[in-house]
Amino acid sequence: MPIRTLLVDDSPEYLRALSRFLASDPEIEIVGQASSADDALEKMDQVQVDLVLMDLAMPGTNGLEATRWIKARADAPCVLILTLHDSDEHRAAAQEVCADGFVSKLASDDELLPLIHTIFAPSPATRTKGVPGKAP
Repeated sequence: MPIRTLLVDDSPEYLRALSRFLASDPEIEIVGQASSADDALEKMDQVQVDLVLMDLAMPGTNGLEATRWIKARADAPCVLILTLHDSDEHRAAAQEVCADGFVSKLASDDELLPLIHTIFAPSPATRTKGVPGKAP
């Protein structure tokens, strides 16, 4: 089954580029795009999502608060923070809100797909938990 993915970023240009980049991977299905946290939560009520790629800095509710809300849901998908704001402080804040990973947009071409495939790689320990590749 493909990894149903929601892209969240306030830049339409970045959403288009990320969508094109991810389309090259047959294991990833983009099920929606959102330009704000509120839009992302609304879309998640309409379509089943396995993975959210979340921008950190957005107008209104930022990506950290949106991730906190998403991870509090009973059916929480994996959330990867994808941002230009790569610092130890931002990485620690992403961990605090239970993000499943953190990737700098500057390194995303090299790091994003391997991280996604690592998270969703089936293993005996994670198959029984119901979320492919997510550590128990």
